[in-house]
Amino acid sequence: MKHTSAIGTERYDQSYGLGYRSGHGDYSPFPRINRMRKDYLDTQFNIDIQRARLVTEVYRDMEDSPHMLQCAYAVRHVLENADIHIYPDELIVGTIAAPAKAAPIYPEFSVEWILDELENHPFDQRPHDQFYIRPEDQAELMEILQFWKGKTVSAEVNRHLTEDQIKGSELGKKVFLTSLYHDAGIGHYVMDYGHLMEVGFNGLLQELGEGLASVDPEGPDYDEQSLFFVSSMMLIQSAQTFVLRHRDMAKKLASKEKDPERRIELRMIEDNLNQIVHGPAETFWQALQLWYLATCVVEIESNGHSISFGRMDQWLWPYLKKDLETGNITKEFAQELLECAYIKAGNPSKLKNRLSSKFRNGRGWGGESLTVGGVDREGKDATNDLTFMLLEASAHTRMMVPWLCVRMHDNTPYELKVKVAECIRAGYGHPKLYNDRTAIAVMQKKGMTLEEARDYEVVGCVEPDLAGREYGFHDAAYMNLMKVLELALNGGRCIDCSRSCPRYEFCAGAGKHLGPDTGSLETAASMEEVLQSVDSQIAYWTEQMCSMIDRIDVAHREYKPTPLASSFFQHCLATCTDLSAGGAEYNFTGPQAAGIGSCADALSAVNQLVFEEHRYTGAEMLDAVRHNWKGYEVLYHLINGPKVHHFGNDDDAADQFYTFIFGSYCGHVSGRPNARGGVFCPGVYTVNANVSLGADIGASLDGRKAGEPISDNMGPVHTSAASHDISGPTAIANSVNKVDHTLATNGTLLNWKFPPECVSGEQGRENLIGFIDSFFEGSATHCQFNIMSSETMRAAMEKPEEYRDMLVRVAGYSAYFVELGKPLQMDLINRTELSF
Repeated sequence: MKHTSAIGTERYDQSYGLGYRSGHGDYSPFPRINRMRKDYLDTQFNIDIQRARLVTEVYRDMEDSPHMLQCAYAVRHVLENADIHIYPDELIVGTIAAPAKAAPIYPEFSVEWILDELENHPFDQRPHDQFYIRPEDQAELMEILQFWKGKTVSAEVNRHLTEDQIKGSELGKKVFLTSLYHDAGIGHYVMDYGHLMEVGFNGLLQELGEGLASVDPEGPDYDEQSLFFVSSMMLIQSAQTFVLRHRDMAKKLASKEKDPERRIELRMIEDNLNQIVHGPAETFWQALQLWYLATCVVEIESNGHSISFGRMDQWLWPYLKKDLETGNITKEFAQELLECAYIKAGNPSKLKNRLSSKFRNGRGWGGESLTVGGVDREGKDATNDLTFMLLEASAHTRMMVPWLCVRMHDNTPYELKVKVAECIRAGYGHPKLYNDRTAIAVMQKKGMTLEEARDYEVVGCVEPDLAGREYGFHDAAYMNLMKVLELALNGGRCIDCSRSCPRYEFCAGAGKHLGPDTGSLETAASMEEVLQSVDSQIAYWTEQMCSMIDRIDVAHREYKPTPLASSFFQHCLATCTDLSAGGAEYNFTGPQAAGIGSCADALSAVNQLVFEEHRYTGAEMLDAVRHNWKGYEVLYHLINGPKVHHFGNDDDAADQFYTFIFGSYCGHVSGRPNARGGVFCPGVYTVNANVSLGADIGASLDGRKAGEPISDNMGPVHTSAASHDISGPTAIANSVNKVDHTLATNGTLLNWKFPPECVSGEQGRENLIGFIDSFFEGSATHCQFNIMSSETMRAAMEKPEEYRDMLVRVAGYSAYFVELGKPLQMDLINRTELSF
């Protein structure tokens, strides 16, 4: 693994293969890593009820106590009493209070769906994403969950919803979805790992103690502020206990270990834990161990996903650099440690409801983005050896997580571009790419200084964020713009509503409207009138969505504060305020728009066929989709054919409506005050919700039939009849870059799909690099690639047992293809295969 042209541990142009191949051999040069990866794949997903049992014990005893104290004592009880595990081979230890690949239960957030599925839709009988639970545990869990009825965050939200919020949300007609934080934790942040490494847990305790001492006993907020510090200190001390428990287990295992090499490893693990339980990290290995356990404890506190890892090649590099210079470590062993860390990062599992598993991502925790590359705070290239090693670890492990993100800028080294291209064309869905120029401008629009903005990292699938200083409430909701468009074209009523619809009373009948009557395509005299109706509907529904998000935000503050996570945000300490109450330096809320491509094509069809060519009346267009195109087959094929202007072909006639919808949504969301003293930041992406959102609406004028997915993220339309992008990837890039992406301050996303042969050979690699450079010359923020043919995906559907580790890029994340629901699999298959 030593080469004269090595940057990292391998040649910068090391090939990792071309696309996925069934029956491949091991990926990593380290036997340990290949064993650990196999163990991961062979271990089934289970449900572990320990956490639910332990937190319920505390809440039963403290029903009349402040919620902050309830949370603190409950998490302390878990950290001090849940079973812990150290597995063979691993060099980085820790769990989220559940065994590897076992999902803990968080009853504080919601329980009704868990009870329903335990009784009526067993988790182990799902068509995919199965979880297994022992019968005795199931009986106990059902008893535990009865206690939580009416006492959860979700129940508190529901008590305060207005009729408009109900009818628009997933509780009604699904114009927008807020279920992620309605039923679960927030997450979506990056702790200040660099500061933690420097001061350790004892340093945080000292800072918390100083904060407590600064609280004015005569001040009006003394009780609340002192309670925050007491709770935070209690949980940092409990985190130390959690570390000590792992240290003692490592010591015990070492005393019994017969293999001398493993005994030495366990003793080193013991020494590392003994250092970080109190003091700062002193070595690269200790820094990795502290990072992992700190992440575990905040995941134990709250089940919010997308607890991301920040710019690991920056905050971790000083430890590796020092160890290498002093001879304390070899680069090869450091590489093995990183790959151990990647395998460990895949172990946390999260139980999601059956509808989420049907349409969306699988059983992993989700959202653990890791950012590398980019510029430093002075604007200089920040690439280092660790940048390459973290990419190598991704290629060697090919795990779902971390969700590796590479920041690209004008002076990104050619060697890094080559390494990135080699990883991409290996066909396992990592990494995703970010445009520094746009993302830095986004951060400045959010109010950050240039130096701060240059230090951004990526949270979850898409969102630019500032580690340890921003609580972005990213991914707060999805607005189904195609549903909004439907209402705008049909007088505020659903087009396909029938009396069998559970929310019929909101959208049909004399005087009944789902939304306001802003006009109808049947009576519109001009395209300008149609667009005004669309803008008015977007204004109405963004108001309902944002007000409901604020209600959810307040419920989390009142019922599930996060004093442990807040301890890793220095501004929370300075202001004596929990994250949930606005304690971060920067507080935002980020809902995203879905279906922008579908809206563009529908409006383009209306403009061309009704107002320009007069081939159809508005009434005929509405009647066609009302009947799911039956009797209108000629119109259906026309709209899905090349004679109608479509977004994604560098065609201004269609792209003008893409820019209109983008600007309307961003304009109605951006800058709106939120519940924590910050503002709303719009995003334009669907992740994978385009499948579930499409399943809940009827046919539409972009050429969809009822139930088909809407367009994914910022990409062009592909229906069951045809892909609407027919002019190649450069045309798509030009279309997507016709908007100012910095208006979407919560991020944008674009998926690319190329067959392996398109990027084969040295010329194919150079074409890919050149294409990425060209795309990021515009204002686009973010993109990622699937290097995989539809044929390979279909083969995996036929023989899933032969493709169980085949990763695909879904959206802002990668997932094992065979674990995805069939509707999402088909959406991936139907995306256009492009070529240069």
